[in-house]
Amino acid sequence: MASTQKSVHTMVLDAGPILKDDPTVSVLVAKCETLVTVPSVLSEIRDINARSRVETLLRPFLTIRCPRSESIKFVIDFSRRTGDLSVLSKPDIQILALAYELELERNNGDWRLRRTPGQKVFNGSPPKLQSDSLGKAESASEWDSDHQPPSDGPVFPAAEESPTNAQDGADDQKTDYEVSEVAEKVAEKVAEDVDNLQLEASDPELASDIELPQHGDVDPLEEMPAELESESSDSDGWITPSNLKKQQAKDQNASTVPISDDQVMQVATITTDFAMQNVLLQIGLNLLTPSLQRVRNIKTFILRCHACFEKVKDMNRQFCPRCGKPTLTRVSCSTNQKGEFKIHLKKSMQWNHRGDRYSIPKPVPGSAHGKVGQGKGGGKGGWGQGLILAEDQKEYQRAVNRSNGKKETDLMDEDYLPGILTGERGRAGGRPKIGAGRNVNSKRVA
Repeated sequence: MASTQKSVHTMVLDAGPILKDDPTVSVLVAKCETLVTVPSVLSEIRDINARSRVETLLRPFLTIRCPRSESIKFVIDFSRRTGDLSVLSKPDIQILALAYELELERNNGDWRLRRTPGQKVFNGSPPKLQSDSLGKAESASEWDSDHQPPSDGPVFPAAEESPTNAQDGADDQKTDYEVSEVAEKVAEKVAEDVDNLQLEASDPELASDIELPQHGDVDPLEEMPAELESESSDSDGWITPSNLKKQQAKDQNASTVPISDDQVMQVATITTDFAMQNVLLQIGLNLLTPSLQRVRNIKTFILRCHACFEKVKDMNRQFCPRCGKPTLTRVSCSTNQKGEFKIHLKKSMQWNHRGDRYSIPKPVPGSAHGKVGQGKGGGKGGWGQGLILAEDQKEYQRAVNRSNGKKETDLMDEDYLPGILTGERGRAGGRPKIGAGRNVNSKRVA
């Protein structure tokens, strides 16, 4: 009896799926041949329950491997060009390098990958598969529309047709023509039947024979079973506990595709980190969701400078790293299966000109060290004291250190009071306030 073929040969695991146990160990073992990760991923697991689960269930099936320095160098150079290097940790880079290294081993080179971001075509054509290497490299059919460039794709040399093949092609064309001719006749017959039904329905003599329900008769809608009513109500667009999973799967269909059962995916990676997903798709490596579906495009948000158009992947920044202005705006972006990174901007986007009406008061000596009391300089009511306009100001550095060192608030503490009562209502997210705030146009210089 032949053994069941698994859909993935080698699976590279990140720390996220291991911690969440999604997919489970039984699913991973059933779907792939080999599970691989790096040593630093296991060291990141500090939870006692998660570590015991990994050691007892996953560790017997897991292979620990370190990538070579050449693979790490390639990933660092590639992620630096995509702008993701600043948000990638050391374990993330090792996971990407290991996936790249295994891809080269399983598919006999990097012919289906990209060496630079935005590369339109792949590095080469699929190698000619010999009889002894059919089970090692991916077949040429794996190089389908998911991996092809935006053009018509690579043209492979066609073999010379023998007379027998030519005759078979002629027979196939003849059969297709006969099938299309029969289909046209059936369509004409159906159209005639529909016209006859419409004519019969418009006949007044036939219409008089139809008995319509009177006021005293029972409405057929009232006899509808309760199950049909519930099904019709569910199909109106409401999300209920019964159709929640169906709606989630429907939303993911636009960005994921199921793995083909006919072909074996040689190397795939499961991760929940967007920066890693972005680098994987731009290189051309296979990316899977926790439900083991192939990801063909991802969507997320980044920061974009409205002044110099610099793209920033770190969502915690408040100033542009290039021009130094607080002009970072949150925009949506996507990466498709062809490695194309796109930013989606609003057509009617208008920059906020709040604060352009009144001038900023002159700086007061000693305000950077906090030696100036309330009401001394800084405009009317001292609104200009401690005004943060640049990232290298001492006021900003002091506010960042204060927010980082702030202890977590215990809501069950007896001495705890909410900010609405104490008046200490800081900026949402605990970040320092940049500029004069929302009501800057109502401030007048003293």
